[in-house]
Amino acid sequence: MASSSDATASNGSTPETPESGSAAGQDRRGRVRLRRAAVMAIPATAVAAGLMIATAQGALGVQFAISGMPFTVTATELNGTGFEQFGGLDNMAEDSPNAGDTGGQVLIITSAIKNATLDHLCQSVDLGGTNLLITAGSGADKVQANNLTTDSTELSGNASFNNIEIGNDASTLDKAGVQGPKGVFSQQADTVRIANLRQTNYATTAGVFKLPGLKLRFSDQGC
Repeated sequence: MASSSDATASNGSTPETPESGSAAGQDRRGRVRLRRAAVMAIPATAVAAGLMIATAQGALGVQFAISGMPFTVTATELNGTGFEQFGGLDNMAEDSPNAGDTGGQVLIITSAIKNATLDHLCQSVDLGGTNLLITAGSGADKVQANNLTTDSTELSGNASFNNIEIGNDASTLDKAGVQGPKGVFSQQADTVRIANLRQTNYATTAGVFKLPGLKLRFSDQGC
């Protein structure tokens, strides 16, 4: 997403304002730079916390203002029971610097899984010059999640489903305990398997998220 930028102008015939060429103006510009740095740092902290702390929102879908910064999630394999998928909109906080020309909204596809396991989970966020990288489930123990929801703009992999239903009204879904808006196209299945999963996400929630072998670090490369 594009970020807003400052533009200031003055000329010699106009009396100097507190925001131009004064100590107050310099202080204001310093605060703007500080806020921009915070915009980059806070989402990284939120992503790490979201993976390590169980949330109570997994069964309800996303109920928070997204940062507007996408993050990548990969896994060599995902297996789930109770699968649902439907379209929706995520909203950024008012006046988010990441809104660009979107009006602060992102068109997403929500995937909900009642119970899921993932092998070799990787998550990364591009912070501009470096990536916050999180890995887990690389050993004998797999990542486990229940009431998992992801809001994605892209999803790829080799998928297979058991007892799939395509074309449901999203408000009638019953496989994962999450319902979407009435009149929205959706699908659901008893089970799902996706090999070589890759997602571009804007939000993730889970009732429980167990991450064996968790590693969090900064890296030159993402997932």
